[in-house]
Amino acid sequence: MRQYGQVPAPADESARAGLVALVFRAGPLLCAVQLDEVVETMRPLEARALAGTPPFVRGITVLRGVPTPVIDVSRLLGGGPADAERYLAVRTERGTIALATGEILGIRVVEAEPTGGHPALLGGGSTRMVAGVGTLGAEPLLLLQSLRAVPDEVWEAAAVNAGEPS
Repeated sequence: MRQYGQVPAPADESARAGLVALVFRAGPLLCAVQLDEVVETMRPLEARALAGTPPFVRGITVLRGVPTPVIDVSRLLGGGPADAERYLAVRTERGTIALATGEILGIRVVEAEPTGGHPALLGGGSTRMVAGVGTLGAEPLLLLQSLRAVPDEVWEAAAVNAGEPS
């Protein structure tokens, strides 16, 4: 019997080489984040707009008492703006960020080729989060790396807003 929080065992030996990831929708895109980067998932919270930030930054929200940037994953990856069904809090080098996502599809073992094998995904500012590309069933899947998700100017704007009275 599997207990809550345990990852199901892979069905075959080839899946064992993959990464354990949380899979979700971001507009028309299918995405995944390595499970060890995930802090929690939650319903979308109110976000306050941040002046001078890129269009993919929804704003800043408060997660567990800490001002946290909110990134619209669909818009960041070129899928256009999408309604946020969930926030996915993930760890980065500079702190936690909230990814505004669509439906959370669950924990899966995924295999993805590094983006070095996909020249179209190299160097674009909007794809700074893409660590690899794979498939889930017949759909392409983007494996994201949250560590590069938030540009410095967003962290700076968040810090300034955190110091302002509410």
